[in-house]
Amino acid sequence: MKKYLLLFCLMAIVQLGFAGTMPSVDHSVLSDSVVVEFGKSGRIVITVNSKEDFEKLKLMNINQIIRELDLEENVDTGETTIVEIKKKDGTSKQVVKVTEDGAETEVYIGNMRLLVDETGENTKVRFEPGLKRRSDPPFRTYFNLDLGVNNYLEDGKFPTSDKPYSVKGWGSWNVGLNWMAAQRISKGFYWDFGLGFQFYNFKFENRDYQAIRGDNYIGFLQRTDVDGSKSKISASYLTAMTMLELDFGKMNDNGRRGVRIAAGPYVGYRLGGQSKYVYNELGGSGRKKDKQDTGLYLQNFRYGVRGELGIGRVKFFTTYDLNELFQDDKGPALNPITFGIVF
Repeated sequence: MKKYLLLFCLMAIVQLGFAGTMPSVDHSVLSDSVVVEFGKSGRIVITVNSKEDFEKLKLMNINQIIRELDLEENVDTGETTIVEIKKKDGTSKQVVKVTEDGAETEVYIGNMRLLVDETGENTKVRFEPGLKRRSDPPFRTYFNLDLGVNNYLEDGKFPTSDKPYSVKGWGSWNVGLNWMAAQRISKGFYWDFGLGFQFYNFKFENRDYQAIRGDNYIGFLQRTDVDGSKSKISASYLTAMTMLELDFGKMNDNGRRGVRIAAGPYVGYRLGGQSKYVYNELGGSGRKKDKQDTGLYLQNFRYGVRGELGIGRVKFFTTYDLNELFQDDKGPALNPITFGIVF
C-alpha cells in the first residue's frame, strides 16, 4: 500500500506542480524503463541503465526513497511535506502533504484527500476530490447577537438591596444586534469594527419603587397605594465599536476553535428611554401599567470598553460604561456594566 501512495504522490507532483508548463514529450522510451501515464498529458518515466540498477530499484521502499530525496520529516507528528512550489514573491505553496498516524495514512494533494485505513482486517481507501479547506479571508463581514444581563456600579460597588434602584439580575436583559467586519492584520491578529443597536433593561429588585420624572431630576417613589409587580428603566442606543482580536488557535494552526480574546472601545447615541411600572390596585381592578419618558435625564452619549473571550464555539462578552447612566446631578451616579454571551 505504501508503494501506491508514493506513486499517487509522484503523479500529483507532475500534474499540479508542472501542469500547463511541460513541453510536449516524445512518447518513445528506452527498453529498460518503467512508464506511468495519467490524465491527458501526465507521464512519469523511471529509467535504469543496467539490470543491477533495476534490481536495486525493486528493493527500495518508500522510507528509503524519502531519505534519498532529502525531504523534511517530522518524527513527532508523522507529517511529511513532500513538495512545495516556490512563488515569485518568495512564498511557497504546499502541494503534497502526507500524515501517518499508526495504521492510518492521510494524503493531501492540492484540494484532494486520500485516506488509507489499515486498522482493520481489510485495507480501506477513501478518495475525496474537490475538498475545500477552511480559509481565513483577509476581510469578512458578519452579524452577531449579544444577550446579557445588566447591572451598574456605584462608587465601584453594586448597589445594596436597601437602595430603591438596586438591580435584579434576572430580567435586567441586554440585547444587541450588531453588524461587524473583521480585517486580518497578520496571522491570528484582527481588527474588528461595526455598528449595532443595544437595548438595556434595568429591573429593580424592590418592585415597590417607581422611577418617576421630576422637574429637574429622576426620582424613586415608594408606592404604598398599589401592589407593584414590576419596575424598571429601559434605554436604547445606536452603538459603534472597534476591537483588536487575537486568535491563538489560528496563530498555532489549530483551526477555528482556539482561544480568542478581543478588547476595544465603543461609543453610543441614545435613541430612547423610559420607565415602566406594572401594578395591581389594592381594591383589585386588574393589572395596570404606568410608563413615563425618563430619557430626558439619561446621558445622550455613552462610551466605554468592551472585552470578549472565545473558547471553542462559545464567546463571552462584557461591557463597562466609563460615563454615568444619568446626567450630572439628575440621578444617582451609576456606571452600567453588562455580562453575556455572543451568538
